[in-house]
Amino acid sequence: MFDALAVFIPLIPLLGALIIGLGALSGFLVGEYREPLTADIATWALSMASLLALTVLGADILGENDGVFHLGNWLTSDNLNINVSLITSGFNVKLAALFALLLTVACKFAVNYMHREAGFHRFFFLLSLFAAAMLWLVLSGSTVCTFMGWEIAGVCSYLLIGYAYDRPVATQNATRVFVTNRIGDAGFVAGIALTYSWINSFDWLDLNTAATEFSSGQVNGIALCFAVAAMAKSAQFPFTPWLARAMEGPTPSSAIFYGAVMVHAGVFLLILLQPIFAQAPLGMALLIVTGLLTAAYSFFVGLTQTDVKSSLIFAGSAQLGLMFLECGLGLWQLASWHLAAHAVVRGYQFFTAPALMHQVINTPIKPLMPGIAKVRWLYTAALQRCWLDQITDWALVKPIRGLAHDLSYFDDYVIDRLIGVPAPAIRAASSFAQQEEQSLGARLENDYDNFAQGTGLAGKITEWFAALSHWFEERFILRTAPKDVAGVERKFGRLANNIERIILRPRYLVLFVFITLLIAF
Repeated sequence: MFDALAVFIPLIPLLGALIIGLGALSGFLVGEYREPLTADIATWALSMASLLALTVLGADILGENDGVFHLGNWLTSDNLNINVSLITSGFNVKLAALFALLLTVACKFAVNYMHREAGFHRFFFLLSLFAAAMLWLVLSGSTVCTFMGWEIAGVCSYLLIGYAYDRPVATQNATRVFVTNRIGDAGFVAGIALTYSWINSFDWLDLNTAATEFSSGQVNGIALCFAVAAMAKSAQFPFTPWLARAMEGPTPSSAIFYGAVMVHAGVFLLILLQPIFAQAPLGMALLIVTGLLTAAYSFFVGLTQTDVKSSLIFAGSAQLGLMFLECGLGLWQLASWHLAAHAVVRGYQFFTAPALMHQVINTPIKPLMPGIAKVRWLYTAALQRCWLDQITDWALVKPIRGLAHDLSYFDDYVIDRLIGVPAPAIRAASSFAQQEEQSLGARLENDYDNFAQGTGLAGKITEWFAALSHWFEERFILRTAPKDVAGVERKFGRLANNIERIILRPRYLVLFVFITLLIAF
């Protein structure tokens, strides 16, 4: 009975996001006077999700849950069968209840913090959508459904890092974070593919049950794929720098994304796959090395951070590194408790970050160890974050950018000429622009006689019509138009633009599509 309630835990925040999104698109939820309504919708949705999660958790503690609730089949094709199910017992339900509570607290905190912000309604739409994605991720019983929540949460992260999209730094950091996380997504997809190819199933329960039946190579391959996904999501070395870039978003999103909830998704994935990693010594070794490197790197770089959010984020990544180390050593219960405690404490610290100066007043700064303080090159390395971003640019970004440039050149100057594709239309200036350039004394080298070219009957007809239109425009409009008609031309231009905006409205576009279909049939 209580298992079915798990469906509504991610569903209610999703409905809240849809209501806010549709209200904003329709123009109903806009402006400051609609802020209370948007805040109430998001707060109510997350509060209800929290109550439901606590109810399912209580039922699980009392032994009333079956453990898995099947919703049905999402996709069936020959041997391919993707089930949609929710896990209603164990660590999944506990973490869902914790995350739901933290998301509700973040929503309440953001109501006043985001007041009168230009993107107030957009923020609460993304927060509600993110809540639905994370709760779905934690409760999903199959790899495919978990990946859906994994990706939607990543998109919400990208949009909230670039919340101030008018600032180039915010958009650049958002893009960098988004691209970095795609590496982890590739590992996740590879893990799903290997799982299906070897056990013909996408369910987490089937995967963990078959852990002892895999060969050494198979279990290590699956473990390594999902380990890469977890490393990228939880900002483990060498992916750690993306976490500092994510601080461009508003404080409430930083707290809930990178302090309390999303950044722990990688650790959750490892705990979920405990039987797989327990059989994969190579995967466990990778977790140990990665955790140690991340903890050491984050501690070292954190010594030189001068703003509170950067200091907190490197302290958080160090703790995440310790969680990976605990998983690698087989201390799964300790890692679970560590995850839950860190989510609460780090979330609280981010929420109180704006008031930190009031809390630490008259508190002396802890001095650095003399052995480190006197080594200037260590200070420079920590200040530059060990040049990890620059190394990444040199090793990956620059070669890929050069390859893209070479491929573009090859496509434009070799492939296009071989197949006879004409130059893009945007390279050819319009007749009015050419007339303006001539009046300014600009040098034009366009060949008017070759205005358009075509092949076949349809192509020739188009070519003749284009040539005739161009000849008429050049002879009877441009050359004979007096200088005093410029104002009239501008008025007609504005009128044409207004008509175009009306025509391009969605309802008229849909009408034109229906008319076209009726004519065609």
